[in-house]
Amino acid sequence: MTLQTGRAARTIARWVLAALYVVAGVAHLAMPEPFVKITPGWVPMPETVVFWTGIAELFGAAALAQGWSPTLRRAGATGLALYALCVWPANVNHMIMDLARPDHGVGLAYHLPRMVLQPVLIWLALWSGGVIDWPRRTTRKP
Repeated sequence: MTLQTGRAARTIARWVLAALYVVAGVAHLAMPEPFVKITPGWVPMPETVVFWTGIAELFGAAALAQGWSPTLRRAGATGLALYALCVWPANVNHMIMDLARPDHGVGLAYHLPRMVLQPVLIWLALWSGGVIDWPRRTTRKP
């Protein structure tokens, strides 16, 4: 992959990920009930937490998508990666609750890919935001 191609891939990934987080952020704010239901019981004030996760997604997406400040873009990418890590317990809780239902809810075909993709989202935020170069190290001009 050339440096030019690598930059284009990061830019496309950055915009796609930012768009996904905008959709998720709006969903958290407009329809919080499903997110409140899957919030683990040990999380205090789940309605407030869901509200602020929606705000975090929107701010993270805006920081990731902007092109004028690499520092802000990296901060947004890091924030979204940490966010994805922090909401993972809610995804695990959702899977446990769903599979415990008599009809097994939406089943493993939904939940297993979701569990596997969480680390990919974390990596994608960091890579597309320019925080990491892994798995390929690129040569940058000074």
